[in-house]
Amino acid sequence: MLLSNALIGLREGLEAALVVVILVAFLVKTGRQWALKYVWLGVGTAVGLSVALGAALTFGAQGLAHETQELIGGIASIIAVAFVTGMVFWMRAASRTISGDLKGRLARALDLGPLAVAVVGFVAVGREGLETAIFFFATTEAAGQGNLQPLLGWVLGLGGAVLLGILIYRGAVRINLTKFFRYTGVLLIVVAAGILAYGVHDLQEAGVLPGEGLSAFDIRAVVLPGAWYAVLLKGMFNITPVMSVLQVVAWVLYVGVVLTIFLRPLPAPVAVAPSGEPQRSRAA
Repeated sequence: MLLSNALIGLREGLEAALVVVILVAFLVKTGRQWALKYVWLGVGTAVGLSVALGAALTFGAQGLAHETQELIGGIASIIAVAFVTGMVFWMRAASRTISGDLKGRLARALDLGPLAVAVVGFVAVGREGLETAIFFFATTEAAGQGNLQPLLGWVLGLGGAVLLGILIYRGAVRINLTKFFRYTGVLLIVVAAGILAYGVHDLQEAGVLPGEGLSAFDIRAVVLPGAWYAVLLKGMFNITPVMSVLQVVAWVLYVGVVLTIFLRPLPAPVAVAPSGEPQRSRAA
């Protein structure tokens, strides 16, 4: 759980940090420092609401009936998988144009006034914040009560993202964002498959999905639950010594379909010819 949560925290946190870096750098370079406080107001509001949502999900589920807790955990896991899937595909496509898009939105907001600027900061960071809150709840549920590894992983990942954001802003570090988001996207897809399998398990325990007692395999005699490799498989990919048929089917189908689509090359960007007609640029 430590490694997978650190990876998710780093990925989510770096996306948010890059957004803030782009907005702040644009305002500083164009001499509009007066708008910085409104950007930070929007960013701070988004972060505060995300923390509140994560706390509400984590502590609000305590004290409920076991079946209700499992139902909430299963639904949260499915939502988290949907978020991470959308996130990796969106950033894969947007990594080359995100800077221009954000600057365009902020430029239009500056003409409208301080509230519009704050809204740009809020919306730009709020999506990552919402995803982070859902992820945090889903991964803490998967780890079990009293396990601090997910929290520690999130702290390390988000802390690393903030540090990278500061270094990028100061020009001390340069990252090939296309490669970074591609490689971490592959890892996140595998992690998401584990979250999906755990969500299926929760829904089976809640009685929503069938097949809880129908095991695909039981290798507890070979893989000791406390062994380092068992802890690594569960912590990183949510693969356990006993998994139901439906869990395995969900894991395999998700990885097979999503990873295949994700690894397909992006279409070449469309360039505009001098005549004004679009033409397909040749791949580098």
